[in-house]
Amino acid sequence: MDDTGKNLAVGEEMLYLTKQEVMDTGFDVEDILNLTRDALVAHGRKEYEMPAKIGVHPYKEVFFHAMPAYVPGKKAVGMKWIECYPHNPERYGLPQTTGLLVINDEPTGCPLAIMDATWITAMRTPAVTVLAAGALHPGAEAFGMFGCGIQGIEHCKFVVHRLKKLNKIYIYDIREEAMDRLIKEVQPLIDVEIVKGKSPEEVTKSCQVLSSATVILLDPLAVVKDSWVSRGQTLLPCDLNTFWDPATSKRADKYIVDSAEEHMLFADMGYFPDGLPRITCETGEVIAGVQKGRESQEELIVCSNIGMAVCDVVVGRAVLDRALKMGMGRKLPL
Repeated sequence: MDDTGKNLAVGEEMLYLTKQEVMDTGFDVEDILNLTRDALVAHGRKEYEMPAKIGVHPYKEVFFHAMPAYVPGKKAVGMKWIECYPHNPERYGLPQTTGLLVINDEPTGCPLAIMDATWITAMRTPAVTVLAAGALHPGAEAFGMFGCGIQGIEHCKFVVHRLKKLNKIYIYDIREEAMDRLIKEVQPLIDVEIVKGKSPEEVTKSCQVLSSATVILLDPLAVVKDSWVSRGQTLLPCDLNTFWDPATSKRADKYIVDSAEEHMLFADMGYFPDGLPRITCETGEVIAGVQKGRESQEELIVCSNIGMAVCDVVVGRAVLDRALKMGMGRKLPL
């Protein structure tokens, strides 16, 4: 048994951590980037076990996902149970996404902790985007972010850590107040100027690297038209096949995904009505150096990252270890 047993009676109790307690463990952006990179490298080298997400759908527009994973190199094993209710904020004044993460003991299988998963999700998602951006387009001078909610805010905080030549970040959201809130929160923290885009077309045509974190729907919205996208750009959607014209992914020189298995599962569920684009390789394979990323300045690359449990359990295990050392959380009897 590892050092966990020094701070927790394994098999007799587990630790419960609230969202605030998870945040108070003190992991900064670089910590999250490094942990997420470790998880992606393990994924790229096939040193993991992670079945594709399974879920239930009480309503057409919502989903619950069960996301188990095991990363031996990090002694990280567990499962995230997360849901997305897009109408929660306006209807109930509640977050769109909530969830819990369970971390288990590798040697015995006993549950070690149950913790809020929303902060971890909000951190590891932009970390994947930014790590991919750094690997695929390190010289970018302008970054575009569609969607200015929690994910948009964190993407803008994270991106300056890996795209070192940025001089502008363009943002766009259908809600003016969301753009204003992002600028108010993020601009004091970074040296790169944040600019409110006048339209999706302007933002698309102004940036070498773009990301989107909006909604995930069965039928593509195709807000960004294929004719606006140029060769040499790098697109990093977090919202599957929803925001961008599906024709763009179809014609891309490389279509890279975080998990081929999960993208094929979503295709079977109907999220790619025009068919899943031909997958070139996985994000982790590029990060690990197993597969090539950008090979010429003219390549149009789409890198679709929809979230993997390997990242959640690696970050969650690190949060647990630090919380135990800090004496945080509440121990609950099993």
